[in-house]
Amino acid sequence: MSAASCLLSEDPFLCSICLDVFTDPVTTPCGHNFCKNCINVHWNSNDQYLCPLCKEMFNTRPDMRVNTLFSEMVSQFRQEAQQKASSSSLEQQAAKPGEVPCDVCTGTKLKALKSCLVCLTSYCETHLEPHLTMSGLKRHQLIDPVDNLEDRMCMKHDKPLELFCKTDQTCVCMLCSVLDHKTHEFVPLKEEYEGKKAEMRKTEAEIQEMIQKRRLKIEEIKHSVDLSEEAADREKAEGVQVFTALKESVERSLNELIETIEEKQTTTEKQAEDFIKALEQEISELKKRRSEVEKLSHSEDHLHLLQNFPSLRAAPPTKDWTEVSVCPSYEGTVVRAVAQLEETLSKQMKKLFEAELKRVQQYAVDVTLDPDTAHPKLILSDDGKQVNYGDVKKNLPDNLERFYGCCCVLGKQSLSSGRFYFEVQVKEKTKWTLGVVKESIHRKGKITPSTQDGFWTIWLRNGNEYEPLDDPSVRLSLKSRPQKVGVFVDYEEGLVSFYDVDVAALIYSFTGCSFTEKLYPYFSPCNNDGGKNSAPLIICPVNLMNSQQFLFYESKY
Repeated sequence: MSAASCLLSEDPFLCSICLDVFTDPVTTPCGHNFCKNCINVHWNSNDQYLCPLCKEMFNTRPDMRVNTLFSEMVSQFRQEAQQKASSSSLEQQAAKPGEVPCDVCTGTKLKALKSCLVCLTSYCETHLEPHLTMSGLKRHQLIDPVDNLEDRMCMKHDKPLELFCKTDQTCVCMLCSVLDHKTHEFVPLKEEYEGKKAEMRKTEAEIQEMIQKRRLKIEEIKHSVDLSEEAADREKAEGVQVFTALKESVERSLNELIETIEEKQTTTEKQAEDFIKALEQEISELKKRRSEVEKLSHSEDHLHLLQNFPSLRAAPPTKDWTEVSVCPSYEGTVVRAVAQLEETLSKQMKKLFEAELKRVQQYAVDVTLDPDTAHPKLILSDDGKQVNYGDVKKNLPDNLERFYGCCCVLGKQSLSSGRFYFEVQVKEKTKWTLGVVKESIHRKGKITPSTQDGFWTIWLRNGNEYEPLDDPSVRLSLKSRPQKVGVFVDYEEGLVSFYDVDVAALIYSFTGCSFTEKLYPYFSPCNNDGGKNSAPLIICPVNLMNSQQFLFYESKY
């Protein structure tokens, strides 16, 4: 569009076809004026020769020649308009780097106030006037100034992008809708724009909700750290109470105990700091995304919004924090330290083991046997609480879960996080194997239980030989023969402990285990040993000890 078109010019100087100041004006036989090129293009695209204004029909195509007198008037009008535009431009602000310049200005480019989506041109204050005053230009759509208006033209058909193809999710021109996309579904850009803005408002709300959840998770983690610190303080106080009354020979054990607890607390705080840092980073990213969504949602630029919407629609990659928590476990810290002391500490050890057993019993679960895993020679009670060995092999389906070759059975209940505890009566038995195993253990043929193969178990052989199936294997020396065995698992801590329930004594602990899949309770009553081992293994209800209540770290599990 020429510089002159920006003025408050009279309609006689404007072509009614291009709505711009005349270029090479010609006059039809009916007396109306048009740009020579405009009227020729108009008649080339029609079968009849009609005047675009009065619709008078001409039998033959008129020989159009430039109206020299009117052309001179238009030329003078252009010169005056350019002078006025130049004078006005001195009073306006030149476009700075990063600002959209006026496309009409010659010489110094002034800052554009609006961009026209019909003319595909950006205008300063002066050059914008025709769009605000002329009836034909008032119908044009104006938006805040934007760069690269040529991107709003269809690269294939050189037509304005006016429609949105819902099938291909792209902006197209009118020709696209009847050629390349003729079977597709279309809506006007404005309609799709409003729909996307509604989606963005929903996305913004969802992001805000995600931010709020992460803020709550930070508070939860901080609270967990406080609880952990309190538990650590209690554990250290107990250790001090136990060890300060001992002779100089046990002072080293006390120092090691405190160091272990403090290291665990330091690890807990570091883990919490890492979680908080990650959450705060996600909040920062989400805020940034929210800002981008908010900024884009206020845009009146249809094409800009639609072209940038896909990149903002999806939430930024974030972690699912639902199951994340800081839950350190101090169970057994003092117990395992004191267990290494000399026989003279047995009385104090008794008190500590009672407290420890009371702690782990808080995590008791109701375990029942899974008949689909039982070896065909095993006999299970109807309530799923007892198992013993039978001499007759039953005809059972050889499903994938069932054990063949090893006379054992699993519990139905599994653990993939947190802690659990159960008790098994082993009274009057000379052989048994108890513990937990990972879900993917080998179940067919001969099985040699080991920690490498996913077995964390202990067994009894020959009536008095207790052995944890650890690496390296060790023979346990127990003061009494357990009648009831308690099994405790702390998944995150990598701990499996066995207790003699009746005397409140620790039998053995697997520590530093790495669990990566579900764990199941494991039971093997072994063969009858000539009738000496015919008693069943019995899963017992857990009766909390009647000793003094012991404060313990309250777990979400």
